[in-house]
Amino acid sequence: MKKKLYLIFIFIFVLSIVGCSRATSTTIKKTNPVKPSVVATPAIVAKPVIVAKPIEVSTIPGFDNTTDIKPYGKSIPVLEYHSISYDKGNPICIPIKKFDEQMKYLKDNGYYTITLTNLYEYLMNNTPIPRKSVVITFDDGYDNNYTVMFPILKKYKFKATIFVITSLTDVHSNMLTSKQLIEMNKYGIDIESHTVHHDNLKSISKDNQLKTLIQSKKYLEKTLNKTINFFAYPYGGYNKSAIEALKEAGYKMAFTTEKGWSSKKNGIFSLHRVWISASDSKKVFESKISNPRID
Repeated sequence: MKKKLYLIFIFIFVLSIVGCSRATSTTIKKTNPVKPSVVATPAIVAKPVIVAKPIEVSTIPGFDNTTDIKPYGKSIPVLEYHSISYDKGNPICIPIKKFDEQMKYLKDNGYYTITLTNLYEYLMNNTPIPRKSVVITFDDGYDNNYTVMFPILKKYKFKATIFVITSLTDVHSNMLTSKQLIEMNKYGIDIESHTVHHDNLKSISKDNQLKTLIQSKKYLEKTLNKTINFFAYPYGGYNKSAIEALKEAGYKMAFTTEKGWSSKKNGIFSLHRVWISASDSKKVFESKISNPRID
């Protein structure tokens, strides 16, 4: 009797083990197919890495797939203006009529005014820009950049950049106010740094270079609620430590007053610009923006 009970117990025990094994294997068979489908779903909806670049390109007015594209590695005219006003004998003061004529020439001849971000992406990442691209910049931040220049640019639907001396904002009657900076920035006029006190970086220590670069950057970032990436050297003054300070302060690109079209060969922190003088005739202006060898 005991032997029969023992055999029955063994039989039940063996059945229980086999049953557990079947349950386990069944569970594995049911769950295994789920894993590939979970992994596959993100792969289908994954965002292409290249999507980011065309977003900035689309900010160039009129630039589409029919536009003549500029070959990579070429130079671009970055125009250097200051004040749009009349002051006899002062080369940085461009009369209103002359400035309007220059902008009209650009418009009538199919030029595209690109932003500094467009320029940076073209130089560093080979992001496409139109063949007839031009960058318009203004140094210092004079009030006539708002009262005169801004309406003219809006008339032609042009972009531009103003490099601002931050200590003069809301202080000097002939300079821009923070309210004006905010309004223009919202429209698409890029506001960037020109130091705090129009400091010649070549003439000050590395510590003071960093101080003026960081302070002006922070002021503009707080005022405009955006990141400040670009810079123009007052007086065109820079040296090795100035470039190091710009990198440490978080800038991406900087411009000198050295004459010529901007090219990656200049160095991304020592780009050249095309100086526009009050004495430039229409013919001289046309030559400056059409021929890299003339400035």
